[in-house]
Amino acid sequence: MDYVFGIIIFVLDVWAIAQVINTDEPMNKKILWIAIIAILPILGLIIWYFMGPRSNVSL
Repeated sequence: MDYVFGIIIFVLDVWAIAQVINTDEPMNKKILWIAIIAILPILGLIIWYFMGPRSNVSL
């Protein structure tokens, strides 16, 4: 069952990194966010979710 949790975290990490890459933030911020997400997979996702770059699209 541990592998399922690992796969979920991996997929979420890849998704978060893709979101970071697609932002309009400067390259140094993108690299920092990618490093945080990669080095601290679970904590990095949580930090990125609350403090990461947000889209400027409004509904």
